[in-house]
Amino acid sequence: MDPQSPQATRLDRIEEKIDRLSEAMISIARAEEKLVAMEAKYSHQYDRMNRFSEKLDTLTLKVEENARTSAVFQKAFWVFFTALIGGLVANFYMMS
Repeated sequence: MDPQSPQATRLDRIEEKIDRLSEAMISIARAEEKLVAMEAKYSHQYDRMNRFSEKLDTLTLKVEENARTSAVFQKAFWVFFTALIGGLVANFYMMS
């Protein structure tokens, strides 16, 4: 039997601890890379949502403007239509 010397055993344990520490460091580095990627993706999504919000604001303004214009034309049409009908009725009664 050739038992290992206490120093060799101690060195083996130190090597195992160093290996575990390096694995832990690699895991931490991978986790940090994932966090950086997630932050970049979040920032991109945030910017994209801001652009959509600006487009929505622009569209809302255009819809409101079109609604006002449409209301004016609709009122003008009914005034014209009412005047036309009134003129036709007046013309009918004047001829009779």
